[in-house]
Amino acid sequence: MTGLIVAVAILSVAVVVLLVAFLALARQVGVLFERIAPMGALVTDSGPVVGVPTPTFRLESVTGGEVIIGPNPERSTLLFFLSPICPVCKKLLPVLKAIREAERKWLDVVLASDGEHGKHERFVKSAGLEAFPYVLSTELGLSYRVARLPFGVLIDAGGVVRAKGLVNNREQLESLFNAQDMRVTSIQDYLETSPEVARSS
Repeated sequence: MTGLIVAVAILSVAVVVLLVAFLALARQVGVLFERIAPMGALVTDSGPVVGVPTPTFRLESVTGGEVIIGPNPERSTLLFFLSPICPVCKKLLPVLKAIREAERKWLDVVLASDGEHGKHERFVKSAGLEAFPYVLSTELGLSYRVARLPFGVLIDAGGVVRAKGLVNNREQLESLFNAQDMRVTSIQDYLETSPEVARSS
């Protein structure tokens, strides 16, 4: 009987120790999460400068009609550069569809690429992209100096570039909208210059 009581006591102490260790670990994870701010789209120095009007382009869409990249009264534009052979681009297509639907009152989502017209027509059909304006233009990609994909550019109704960058996931894509709402060139710039963020880190 005494041995059983001792065993139960030792087990109880062990459970309490494990519980304390778990709570301490959970607290450290929380502190670490607070200190590591989510990174936004990966901004590059090349291409259109944030805060400067974009060059205006008039392009035919693979899905029909003409697309104007530039000033568009009361409508902003998310220009998304992609490729049919880019796996990350394909992963983001459901996100783009959701954004297009949720923000349709003020935002146009335009897909952009280059290459053989027929290949992109097949891609549009297989991926269900018929509702998107889809332009093919080597000149557009060169003007924006797009070297890696996927790449997003957010342009306001006045034709001014508000945010841009490489977008490899939903959070980075949505950071373009966050940067515009916060009136900063990028989330990285905000994190580097914000006194609140500096104090918390």
